[in-house]
Amino acid sequence: MAHDTDDTSPPDFQSTAPVNSEIYNLNYNRVQRSFWSKLNRVAAKIPFAENAVALYICAVDSTTSIRVRAAIFAALAYFVVPTDMIPDFLAGIGYSDDASVITAVISLIAKHILPSHRARASQILKHDVINIYSPGQ
Repeated sequence: MAHDTDDTSPPDFQSTAPVNSEIYNLNYNRVQRSFWSKLNRVAAKIPFAENAVALYICAVDSTTSIRVRAAIFAALAYFVVPTDMIPDFLAGIGYSDDASVITAVISLIAKHILPSHRARASQILKHDVINIYSPGQ
């Protein structure tokens, strides 16, 4: 089995363990199904919307390593799942756990989020094109 040996990752993110394809696929499918609809509902309520979109753009970038994609899809899957540690409907604190997970993943893979990923995320949110965005555009 081939291992992702991304030498550009920070030392604390390198691993010789393979990415579990079953978990990766589960998270990938969950994110593809629910990310944009959830973001449409909550973007105005969450301060980390642009970071979440930048992570998504990074994850669907074909130049991003599988290990980085796996971490991103895990974090974004946590964001889209409505039943997490702190239920999203709790006013004021519902998204604090989601923000923590997003922040933790960004701290691990920050140098993989390119300026172009951030610019595209900003553009998507600024022009309110979330409703029509698809990964192929």
